[in-house]
This record gives sequence, C-alpha cells and structure tokens, in this order.
Amino acid sequence: MHQVFNTPSKVIITCNKRLSPYLELEVKNLGFKPVRIFSTGLELKVSLNDCIRLNLNLRCASQVLYSLQEFDAENGEELYQKVTAIAWEKLIDFGGYFSVTSNVDNSTITTPLFANLKVKDAIADRIKSVHKIRPNSGPDYTKTVVHLYWKNEKAEIFLDTSGETLAKHSYRKIPGKAPMLEALAASTILATQWDFKSPFINPMCGSGTLAIEAALIATGRTPGLLRMNYGFMHILGYEEEVFFTERRRLKDQVVKNQDLKIIATDISEDAIDISKKNAKTAGVDQLIEFYACDFADTRIPQDEAGVIMFNPEYGERLGVHSKLEATYARIGDFMKKECKGYTGYIFTGNPDLAKKIGLRASRRIEFYNGKLDCRLLEYELYDGSRR
Repeated sequence: MHQVFNTPSKVIITCNKRLSPYLELEVKNLGFKPVRIFSTGLELKVSLNDCIRLNLNLRCASQVLYSLQEFDAENGEELYQKVTAIAWEKLIDFGGYFSVTSNVDNSTITTPLFANLKVKDAIADRIKSVHKIRPNSGPDYTKTVVHLYWKNEKAEIFLDTSGETLAKHSYRKIPGKAPMLEALAASTILATQWDFKSPFINPMCGSGTLAIEAALIATGRTPGLLRMNYGFMHILGYEEEVFFTERRRLKDQVVKNQDLKIIATDISEDAIDISKKNAKTAGVDQLIEFYACDFADTRIPQDEAGVIMFNPEYGERLGVHSKLEATYARIGDFMKKECKGYTGYIFTGNPDLAKKIGLRASRRIEFYNGKLDCRLLEYELYDGSRR
C-alpha cells in the first residue's frame, strides 16, 4: 500500500457542473490524457505523485480522488466488511486524524452519515487491530480524507488527495457580497477569447475575483502557490520533496509581465478596499488598477482592444426588478459607446434581464452558479460598421 505514490490507479477529478470543458483543457495542458469526461469532472489513470502535481496546478477543479478499491456492497454491513479488508495501517498514521466524505445512492441507506460512520468504524477498527490504538476522526478536512462513492450495490473507496476543496483559491480572506466561486471565475475567463496580454476590464468587480483570476492566469500563477496543506500530505509514504520540487517549478514559471493592463472598478469604496486586500493576498495587487466609480466612468484603454467582463447582480430568477432592468440597459449602452473593438462578456442567471442589454449575443456559454442556470453572454463590439 505504501507504493500508492508511484502506482497508477483510476483518478477522478471533480468540478462544479459545466466546468469540465475547462478542467479538461487544464489537464491536457499539463500533459495528462483523460480516459473519460463527464459533466462534473473527468477520469485519468495516474499515480499519487501525479495527483500532487494536479492539485497544485488546477484552477477549475474541486477534488482529486485516487481510487483504492472497487467492490460490491448490498448494505452497510457488507460495506463495513469490504472496507475493513483494506490495509489502512499502511496508509493512515495510527496517531493521525482522518475524515470521511461520501456520495451515496443505495436503497438500504437513508442518510449518507450512516455510510460515513460505517467507513469510519471500518478504518479505525482495522488500524486498532494492528496498532492497538484507534486513530482520531471527525468532520475536519485538513488531514487524511477518505471518500466513498456508492451507487446501488457498486462501491468505490478513494483517497481524497485534495482535502479541502480546490475550487477556492486561498486568497479571498474577505469574500464580499455574493462572491463568485474562484473555480467558476477562472472557467469563465478561460471560456472568453482573451489572449492574456491585451487589456482585461472588470467593472462592477465586487470582491475582485474575476480581476484577480485574470491576473493569476495571465502571469501563470497557479492556486498551488497560495496553499500549503493538502490531503496527500497526510498519507503514509508521502515525500515532501516531490511537493516542494513542483512548487519551485511553479514559482519559476511565473511570468513577470509588467505590461499587463487589468482594470477593476466598483461603485462601492468597501468593495474596492476588499478587492485590494484579496489581490494583495494573491500576490497580484501590483498588476491590477482599482478605482471606486460608477461602471460607466470606467476608463477603457483605446490603444488596443481587449476584453470587458461584467458579473452584475441578477436578483432572483423570477420577478425582474426595474432598478436592475435600468442597470442592464446602461451596461449595454456603455459597451456599445465606450468599448468599441473590445469583446464584451456579461455573466448572468436572469434571461429576462439579459434582454435589456439591447445587444445581440454572438455566443451564449452555459454555466451554473451554485444551482442557478447561468449564461456567459459574448458581444462583439464592432468599431464602426460591421463588414
């Protein structure tokens, strides 16, 4: 079992729904070849050491799960027996701490907590039978994390090599109002036609997530440079030199691009203050110009065309507010008059409000924000008449 760090196995990388095309792009850019792709992730065959690299590099992922074993289990008792048969004493330190997560759809189980408890007891009992000491366990994901996937009678046990989710990128100490998840923000930027060199303008920036992700992507700074604890660090056989070698490589690949023009504005002084603090934590505060102003007063560089991206409020799905209708109409006017030559993007979960923009979208890219069905609307803002 201690060979897991060098032994290829099935690895599932999960992500939020509709982010898998951008996750696939990232994984392929790292030189890995997906075995299959589905709406909430993809499958690879790689080792645990490869999982270290994946964890440090991915922007759009949630968890990197390394498969230990697949088996049939009709009920909780069978699940317990099969999990007890795994040599956990070679994977988890008896003086350590572990937690269990699950995705369960089995007719004999009314609550996933029962399945989690069965797995937890099986692991602890197995380690106690060898070492005479029962390891601690609980709900905290900062140490070893074991994941159960159980659908009907098919069960699979994974090591969650990420621990806490990769979808949060560790710089947003102050979230602000209704923030966009970092993995979603990164995916929307990857979905645009931005070349990572021309201006990136983000009016109504809120807590600054889009502008910060744009700066991180453009300069090759990966989320792994902002985080020092992962699930793989708490598995027996982990060699920290593998982690530090990859981290050094990531530091060396950061592009020192001082010509980058990223502008973020918001009408709220508080939002700009929060954005500046978050950008500083992310190490990109020198790369973003922040201004407190109405979005219509945002300065648009005219020397070269870039991308302008809005993530305005979209209220509840039903019942459009007249104030928001007016805002969306103003956004449309602003893009049409002040952003000629740029490609415009508006992220919204409200199709009725989107109609008020008054421009024809050239693409409607599908996303979810939580459970809300959203679109990233693309607008080609022609300079002069369209040929």
